[in-house]
Amino acid sequence: MAVDLSVSFAGVQFANPVFSASGTYGHGLEMSHFVSPAKLGALVGKTVTRRPRPGNAPPRMAETPSGMLNSIGLENRGIEHYRKEVLPTLRGCGTRVISNIGAESIDDFAFLAEQLDSEDGVSALEVNLSCPNVGGGKLPFSTDCRNAEAAIRAVRERTRKPILAKLSPNVTSIAEIARAVEAAGADGITAINTLLGMAIDWRRRAPMLSTTVGGLSGPAIKPVALRMVFEVARAVRIPVVAAGGVRCADDVAEFLVAGASAVQVGTWNFVDPTGIGTIVDDLERILEAARVASVRSLIGSLRSPAPVRFEQADALVER
Repeated sequence: MAVDLSVSFAGVQFANPVFSASGTYGHGLEMSHFVSPAKLGALVGKTVTRRPRPGNAPPRMAETPSGMLNSIGLENRGIEHYRKEVLPTLRGCGTRVISNIGAESIDDFAFLAEQLDSEDGVSALEVNLSCPNVGGGKLPFSTDCRNAEAAIRAVRERTRKPILAKLSPNVTSIAEIARAVEAAGADGITAINTLLGMAIDWRRRAPMLSTTVGGLSGPAIKPVALRMVFEVARAVRIPVVAAGGVRCADDVAEFLVAGASAVQVGTWNFVDPTGIGTIVDDLERILEAARVASVRSLIGSLRSPAPVRFEQADALVER
């Protein structure tokens, strides 16, 4: 039985629901000698900003149990270089390209959206509202509904392309932020970015990262990401793209059942650069074995034994 892996949302058709995650795969072609870009549903590039950024000082990566901390700080060469040097190389790569944009002001978000609106090779914009490694980890656009809404509204006014709002898990209620960006015109939501964390070298009495805190990613955060994807998918009508701890096809299927329309693979690319291609192959294999004809039938199909009220979730946890 042939399995149909294709998914469609925000007016865009994708060959399969397995995407690379921003910041873990370069802009896409850097990894082509490991996995053909055509193998993936989409390439999500590393964050591009209005002006070049050198990023944070080293050390800016640290391994942790079942994951890693990073404090890269959105190092990139800026939008002009991205348009002139990067995007031309991505044309004809065989898959969709989603450009991730980041900014420290509303005006910069609007400027970036306008710059990319005319780029035919870009299928959608992922608006990075939630990087914890800039602005001292203050997350100005991802932790306040009004700021998040203002940023997405500014992007919406400057582009006709589909917009994915990338949200932070470092909030009291991710559902409130999700509803705010939906109201502002987002076509979809990426959930989640990294969790704030830190690591210490006690012998040196020093943090492992130059910024002290950084973003925790990898399998360690998967249960949190799964819960937040489930929560967001129930809170909004627009599609959700999941991210957080994916390392195998079963992880992808779990996120789809929780309500995601597509799933990004991030930290696992550092562990196994060929792994994302294997995930695509294995997804088809496990669905065929389970007699699932279309991956779309999994989306949001969770059979929850009881309704969940997330604002009262603490009461469900024994202390």
